[in-house]
Amino acid sequence: MAVDPRGADLKRYLHEDPGGPVVMLNLLRYAEGGRELYARYAEALSTTFLPRYGAEVLYAGDGSTALVADDGQAWDAVLLVRYPSRESFSRMVADPEYQQVTELRTRALTAAVLQATRAW
Repeated sequence: MAVDPRGADLKRYLHEDPGGPVVMLNLLRYAEGGRELYARYAEALSTTFLPRYGAEVLYAGDGSTALVADDGQAWDAVLLVRYPSRESFSRMVADPEYQQVTELRTRALTAAVLQATRAW
């Protein structure tokens, strides 16, 4: 399972932009020792990159009891991150400084879902 967005994914994401803010749903499954690696990534994200691109964490928490899920669908952590636009998210992931720390996220995870959402 992929844990990082690919170039084609980002192009489609920008092409399908309805405008306005976007909340990114992050579902995370950690590799062995991944929680610590992800914590280092999250620190860089919250202190440097989210402020730089006008984004904020709305919610971050550990997964718990899955009430409706097939085997293997439970997640270790859930995050909701609001970006002012899809473009701001795209600029962040293209930032050379961000690309230096995103390898922490890649090494930390064995599976992930990164889904753009918007308010009803």
